[in-house]
Amino acid sequence: MFALSLRQRRRVLVADLISTAVFPLAITGATAIVPDVTAQLPGAGALGPWIVLAYNGLFAAALLLAGATADRTARTRFFAIGNIVVAVTGVLSALAPDLMSLVALRVVAGVGAAMCAAGGSSMILAVYPPDERRRVYGYAGAVLGSSLALGPVVAQALMAIGGWPLVFVAPAAVAGLAALATLGLPGLRSPEVPDNFDLAGAVLFGVTIAAAVTALGLGLGAGVPWWGPGVLVLAAAAGATGLVRVERRASDPAIPVDLLRIPAYRAYAVATGAFMGMLVVGLAALPQLGSAQSMGPGEAAVMLSLLTVPSTVLPLLAARLARRRARPLVTTALFACTVTALILQVTDQPAALLGAAGVIGLCLGLTEGVPDGQALKYVPSQRGGAGAALFSTTRMSLETLTLAAATGVMAALGPSSGMAVAGAVCLAAGVIVHQAVPLRDA
Repeated sequence: MFALSLRQRRRVLVADLISTAVFPLAITGATAIVPDVTAQLPGAGALGPWIVLAYNGLFAAALLLAGATADRTARTRFFAIGNIVVAVTGVLSALAPDLMSLVALRVVAGVGAAMCAAGGSSMILAVYPPDERRRVYGYAGAVLGSSLALGPVVAQALMAIGGWPLVFVAPAAVAGLAALATLGLPGLRSPEVPDNFDLAGAVLFGVTIAAAVTALGLGLGAGVPWWGPGVLVLAAAAGATGLVRVERRASDPAIPVDLLRIPAYRAYAVATGAFMGMLVVGLAALPQLGSAQSMGPGEAAVMLSLLTVPSTVLPLLAARLARRRARPLVTTALFACTVTALILQVTDQPAALLGAAGVIGLCLGLTEGVPDGQALKYVPSQRGGAGAALFSTTRMSLETLTLAAATGVMAALGPSSGMAVAGAVCLAAGVIVHQAVPLRDA
């Protein structure tokens, strides 16, 4: 732990919160502008989806390497550099001359975002003691929830004001503010840093995760050649095989396997992935169900608000509840999501859809940031970046897998079946948390 003044610790927190707000907007904004960018910039139309896939894939791939590097360097400087990378690539993306250049910039931006996420978590764990982290993650959950809820609206407003380039410039400006917020702060470099570093393991892990996440994101939809996801799956399998061999020989493995052996850490990572999977599937499936029931624009807006707004106002309350009741809070929310998804299999009337959105939104809001804080209390401060990166990688992988499975099922059986997939994942996660988290942490 680094002994900083109260003012300095608050500045660390503010810088991390500002940076946290960038990622959801970067994702939702890029997703919204793909049709416009593909139509306006020269280049093959097949590159359009890669504006999002390249960012997501490299973010997931670089997380572990970024986390391990953050723990071995000056954390504050590493975090600031990541935000500068995001800011510069955002501005250059707005000026991209063609689709190929834009996709290349999004690759670099994904790496910068991984540096921001891992560096921010490493800073927080290095300066905030365990008894204060629940409150800190409550703030982080509020910012993340607000960004997720408001991201699509903000993206549409930015497009209306300045077109698609502004959707890249706005997050870049916010990232620049996060970098400026670190000026004058100590570097937060650990005095004892291991000399050996498993670079090969970190790179192979990144290749495996990038290939797997991108393959799932690409899917087998219309216009996607069958060999695209197939090649990525083969690359993921080859990377995983090489990773196992390298990690067996490494004296200090890149993957903090010892953390994965902690049942509570592993369980809470699965829980967060299940919650995010329910959110992204709900954002896709509920509007389709509402459209099938001739739900008007006003009702649809209310439904989406019920699903997302609680995540903007409830995380601080969630942090208070988690002090003594973390496990019951998380498991109850997961099981409630499962029951709600089950109800949608037998009725899709507008009242049922509104009720389902409200229940799921409440569950997400009351658990936003809770699993993160509970899991990371098992991580030593000197390994905060690696621990947070592995947690985020697990969450993103499960979220992407849930969305991919739900999308495939919805294409065959309809939107309500997608909710069933997300509900099944929540049920499994609830059982895992209930069995893995000890009573003293409940």
